[in-house]
Order: sequence, then structure tokens, then C-alpha cells
Amino acid sequence: MKETLQRWWRTLFGPRMFYGWRRGDGQWLAHTRISSAARIESPALLDIGDHVYIGPFNFLDASAGLEIAEGCQISTHCVVLSHSSHQALRLAGRSYWGEADPPGYVRARTCIGAYSFIGPHSVIAPGSRIGRGVLVRAYSYVSGEVPDFAIVAGQPARIVGDTREADEAWFAEHPGQRADYDEWVRRSAPGAGD
Repeated sequence: MKETLQRWWRTLFGPRMFYGWRRGDGQWLAHTRISSAARIESPALLDIGDHVYIGPFNFLDASAGLEIAEGCQISTHCVVLSHSSHQALRLAGRSYWGEADPPGYVRARTCIGAYSFIGPHSVIAPGSRIGRGVLVRAYSYVSGEVPDFAIVAGQPARIVGDTREADEAWFAEHPGQRADYDEWVRRSAPGAGD
């Protein structure tokens, strides 16, 4: 009986996935899924594509602008930032409060390219630009530019591979399955327009 009550309680009050998201411009994204246990700061400044998955216990800070392109997956317990105040607090001390533009305060738009995956417990620093088709391994700290199709890992994250190698190996075994992949790669190429 106790297990049944616990299961009922978790089902009723635990994290849930919500399907659909209305973007700041009013567009309805029917295939985007966001957990009830994810926190989105400044959602009006979140530029998000469709077919995005944002799992439970993530913190997404869009206060300086955050772009998450089509098909991205942000697994769980991740932090994606577009501002940072820790240096400003150290530099300014008590005078930080009430200061319009404290020294050391960072505000920078963060971008995650199409069909990228952010592994559990990763941190994406303000102003980072992650390319399309990127795999960020678990427990990584990403700061700066990550090129398209890179596999990155570590603290700080470094390039450790290329997702296209794994993709090509899979397509060698499944040659008839390539059309969808080629389509999103073409559509998301810089300057391709949609």
C-alpha cells in the first residue's frame, strides 16, 4: 500500500513534460517539450525552435538573450547562462546593489545550434556559441565558441571528437535513412534560410 501511495504522489506532484511552447513572438511550437521542473529566467527573451527537449532540473537564463535552435536536447541538471554577476559582486562588494552597470558584470547572448545535445550536469557560460549537431558530454563547462558537429568534454570543455564520424558509421549500416539528416543539415546551414 505504501508503494502505491508513493507512486501516486510522484505521478501527481512529480516533474512532468509539457508538450508545446508559445515563443515570445507568439508562435506555437507544438513539438517542443519542457519539463515542469525546468526553470526559465526571462522567457520572453528565449528564442527557441520547435522539436526542442528541455528536461527536468535545468536552469535556463535568457535575461541577455538565449537562442536554442530546432531539435536541441538539454538533458537534466544543466545551467545555460546569458549573464554572470559573480565577479561584479567581488569587485563592487556592497556597492553592487543599486549599481546600474557594475564593473565585471557580464551580459551576453548565448546560442545553441540545431540538433545539439547538452549532457547532464553541464554549464554553458554567458556568450557561448555552440554550433549545430554538437554533443556536449556530461559534466562539461563550455565557454566560448564550439564548431559545428564537435564533441566536447571537460572543464573547460575541449574538442574530443566529431559527431559526423558516428553518424557516418550509422548510415553505413542504414543507407536508406539519410534523407532526414541531410535535410536538417542543409536547412540549418549558415545563410540557408528556411
